[in-house]
Amino acid sequence: MQKSPLLQPTNSPSLMLKITIGMIGMFAFLQVYSIQAVLPVLMVDFSATEVQAGMIVGATVMAIAIMSPFLGMLSDAVGRKSFIVGALLFLAIPTALIAQSPSIGWMGSWRFMQGLSVPGITVVTIAYIGEEFEGSDLTKLMSFYVSGSVLGGFMGRFLLGHLHEFIGWRHGYYVMAVMTLIGALWVGRSLPSSRRFVANPNFRSALQTLGDHLTNRYVVTACLLGFCVLFSLVGCFTFINLHLANSPYSLSTGQLANIFAVYLIGVVITPLSTTLLSRFGSARTVRVAVMISILGVLMTLLTPLWAIVVGLAIMSSGVFITQAATISYIAVNVKTGRSLASGIYYMAYYAGGTMGAWLCGLAYARGDWSLTVWLLLLVQVLALLVASFGMIKTKRLAKSQSA
Repeated sequence: MQKSPLLQPTNSPSLMLKITIGMIGMFAFLQVYSIQAVLPVLMVDFSATEVQAGMIVGATVMAIAIMSPFLGMLSDAVGRKSFIVGALLFLAIPTALIAQSPSIGWMGSWRFMQGLSVPGITVVTIAYIGEEFEGSDLTKLMSFYVSGSVLGGFMGRFLLGHLHEFIGWRHGYYVMAVMTLIGALWVGRSLPSSRRFVANPNFRSALQTLGDHLTNRYVVTACLLGFCVLFSLVGCFTFINLHLANSPYSLSTGQLANIFAVYLIGVVITPLSTTLLSRFGSARTVRVAVMISILGVLMTLLTPLWAIVVGLAIMSSGVFITQAATISYIAVNVKTGRSLASGIYYMAYYAGGTMGAWLCGLAYARGDWSLTVWLLLLVQVLALLVASFGMIKTKRLAKSQSA
């Protein structure tokens, strides 16, 4: 595919390149959590339990966790752009097949297939940014990527929730598949090819790099934080739907989809986190962000709907800042095998999401939303401890950022 001269990686990335990176993040996450908006409907359609509902969310997340390090190693051997475009094309196939699901089991299978392709987008994009840019430009592009991811998470839930009310969730997934194909075409046309990528096809070398990463304090700390971050996000935004679909709220799928508008706050806050990272460094920023998340989760225990929505907005804002700080922490401090390092991080990140979907499902089944909240708080306290005692300062990024 032809690369656009307007979008060549330079020391100062163009606005169009920032938009393209953001769109990659958006299309990567458009499908991952879309199912959450229609969970109450699916539980009725398929006579599913709370745990089964949680696991069809977790199926995609589990596949992402499994595939992340392997696709990272493969990308380190063969390249970046072709992987991103190919993964987007593949993602459209199981998205369309979900519309044909005859049972909750088949839906879980297609959801798992969706997850197999996502690391080819997420892991490789982070490696691409880390290789082609440095300093404040790297941090800015990473914030655009995370903002796009946040927007995709919102758009998937919002669109499917409202599409269900107009054409049903099955036809809604056909629409989502077409959107993913359009995204693949956009990225294929607009993303510049790598300039600094150096292939590493040696499998033995990749295994040695894997061993180095597993004992690298930066990678291990980021992985622990990533686990806690997605555990909290998936657990909270999956089962708050069931809580709000029940009495006294009894929200419809469209109304539940509107609740996810709180995600849009993350689109604004995440780029602003660049300023926080530059001024305070990753460790201090993460500590503050986790405490903000804890406050937000506690607010969801209040009865008024407006208070719950505000709590979700506060909680998700803290999570998004934590995520931006954590992936920047890896990009800045890991200099070799970046794609593999990103793959390990995403394996831990999505393993956290899988556990969040499962354990929060058990908690919700046994003690409704209140028990789910206390489980979320336990995990967030763990994240606070990791950020306080695990993250270490390194050389300053650009003029003022410390990792």
